[in-house]
Amino acid sequence: MVFSSFVFLLVFFLVVMAIYFLVPGKIRNLVLMLASLLFYAWGEPIYVCIMLFSTVFDYTNGRLIEKFKNENRPVAAKVTLIIDMIGNLGILGFFKYADFVIENVNAITGAGVELLQIALPIGISFYTFQTMSYTIDVYRGVVPAARNILDFGTYVTLFPQLIAGPIVQYKTVAEELTNRKFNIDDFSEGAWRFVIGMAKKVILANQIGALFTTISGMSEISTATAWLGAIAYSFQIYFDFSGYSDMAIGLGRMFGFHFLENFDHPYISSSITEFWRRWHISLSSWFREYVYIPLGGNRKGLKRQLVNIAIVWMLTGLWHGASWNFVLWGVYYGLLLMIEKIFLLKWLENIPRVFRHVYCLFLVIIGWTIFAQTDFTVLGEYLQTMFGAGGVLVDSTFLYHLSCNAVLLVVLCLCSVDYKPLIAKSEKLSTFMKTQAFDVVRSVIMVVLMAICFAFLVGDSYNPFLYFRF
Repeated sequence: MVFSSFVFLLVFFLVVMAIYFLVPGKIRNLVLMLASLLFYAWGEPIYVCIMLFSTVFDYTNGRLIEKFKNENRPVAAKVTLIIDMIGNLGILGFFKYADFVIENVNAITGAGVELLQIALPIGISFYTFQTMSYTIDVYRGVVPAARNILDFGTYVTLFPQLIAGPIVQYKTVAEELTNRKFNIDDFSEGAWRFVIGMAKKVILANQIGALFTTISGMSEISTATAWLGAIAYSFQIYFDFSGYSDMAIGLGRMFGFHFLENFDHPYISSSITEFWRRWHISLSSWFREYVYIPLGGNRKGLKRQLVNIAIVWMLTGLWHGASWNFVLWGVYYGLLLMIEKIFLLKWLENIPRVFRHVYCLFLVIIGWTIFAQTDFTVLGEYLQTMFGAGGVLVDSTFLYHLSCNAVLLVVLCLCSVDYKPLIAKSEKLSTFMKTQAFDVVRSVIMVVLMAICFAFLVGDSYNPFLYFRF
């Protein structure tokens, strides 16, 4: 089940919301957990068992770690944490990487081992990282172990962010799991955020994604068309994923949870370092807190820091998928970040921001091209075409698709900009946004956007969520 479907919008969400607010506060977590399991089982009925196992496994280990620490048994606590890490990573590794390993062993040795062909459980990368962060934080003494398995189960299964993030760390919602109250302002803000996310997904991402699908399916394209396709995918993945994150954050807000931001207008960045502070913030934060800093971060000299960056980005690439293009994508960004760390950032500070911005977007678009193409042969040919190897720079196909999508591309550019600084500078606009008149205007905008979304959903069968496969 996806958020941008009639089943979710007109049935699941309305029924769950009605039941949630009608029942006493003490059993609202039970309602959320059961609803979340139903939400997941809609597409993955068998793999609900894995999620339930992870819930019991990590809950038990969290309690044991706390017990051993209270009894001054640090070795036992550490062993329990290691068992927990092995268990979680073992499950993730088996379902996500088993066939990848077999394929590569076969390619190297010619062994001919039959692939397992196991379907990847949706969202397993996200909820595995969430539960791992919980047990690590219990071991560190950052949070107490959860006392109520129902509350912990609600955290693991919570449907707004279950299958495509953002990655929610237990410590950020621990208080709200046991103590949250209905707030009309929160509900209103959550509804607004959800509608904005839906509009990003349905009106923007789906439409520009159709252009990328068309171009990537062509046998021969010009250099300009290849760049247009790469730009289309760059917009698609941003508005698809940030739209989903907005919907998740909005839904959480309506139920009383305050998830942290996952995107902060990454396409206004002027360096790759800045870009990764703004893109998929929850994943970057997770790797920084649980991998980069424990490895030593930047505390042990530049050489060690560069090694740590390389390790983190190899893992980041692998986290996204069992394919060598994701590994290459991780290496690509790791190298760029290391180069910026060594000297390039200082050099960039001395040139106008517009040139820094062009530099950043140029490299980001190439990065998304690597990310999009899982076939290395196709990737190589596409990159060669982007840099003129095809021989034809501009053709009628490019001019046709550009003219058909010119307005959409302008809208996508405008919607990638952060307008908060401009609003803050305008005293009249800032004042207006605090009035009841603005609330009325916003309500009208929400109705219009949802009407447009419904119109698109009725007439368009192209409605993927790109990050579901991770």
